[in-house]
Amino acid sequence: MNQYETVLILNPVLTEEMVREAVMKFEKVLNENGAELVHQAHWGLRKLAYPIRKKATGFYHLYEFKANGPTVDKLELELRRDERILRFLTVSLDKYAVAYNESRRKPRAPKTSTTEEVNL
Repeated sequence: MNQYETVLILNPVLTEEMVREAVMKFEKVLNENGAELVHQAHWGLRKLAYPIRKKATGFYHLYEFKANGPTVDKLELELRRDERILRFLTVSLDKYAVAYNESRRKPRAPKTSTTEEVNL
């Protein structure tokens, strides 16, 4: 089983309820096909780098999951069929990306200042 990361951009004209419904639909697709959901995050409404289908913003959502190839194919097929999705991208994570994502999710310890004040 490889670890993957999928980012979705949903249409900005959707209500919060419709976005939640779409997110649950794709989570269900992953679970039904034997994927293990590691992490997911809703990034909210964000400005796009360039217009997609004459839209300047979109709802972003991230899934990080462990699955085999056919599961990813089924997920991407469902994403292509859904009209609420503006764009999506699925990438396979190597061991360094997995380690980075795990460290990013852990709460950070507060930094202690060890520098002394310098008079100029």
